[in-house]
Amino acid sequence: MLTELCAELKNYFDRGQPKWFQRFTIENGSIDLPLQEGQYFRIIGSTFNDGVHQYPTTSLVDETFSGAVWAMAVPPAVIALSGEIDAWQAQYADVLKSPYTSESFGGYSYTRASGGSSGGVSNDTPSWQSTFASRLNQWRKIR
Repeated sequence: MLTELCAELKNYFDRGQPKWFQRFTIENGSIDLPLQEGQYFRIIGSTFNDGVHQYPTTSLVDETFSGAVWAMAVPPAVIALSGEIDAWQAQYADVLKSPYTSESFGGYSYTRASGGSSGGVSNDTPSWQSTFASRLNQWRKIR
């Protein structure tokens, strides 16, 4: 979720952090970088591993690629928010996947397919972006 969250914020928390542009080799699921244990980093230009990861990792797909790796300094509050978003998505997974909007009260029930183009989520169903917007805005960058 942290990859999607940083993309939504247009903020990879990389200001003042080192960036490497070179040929990288990932072996046995890990990449050798001069990072602190637990520090986050972003891989760019990889065929299999683009995104945000936590160092050290053993879950990367082995490959050699020419690209970039950016060290990140993600605030603990953003990491916690990422966990809350994961929990929210898990709680509402069925609603988010459904192409239907339902309403019922008394003896009346109505269901209709959504007409929106939001990837199966009806226009009436909130996204994690809208649900958490007020808490995301403080870290959002405008580019």
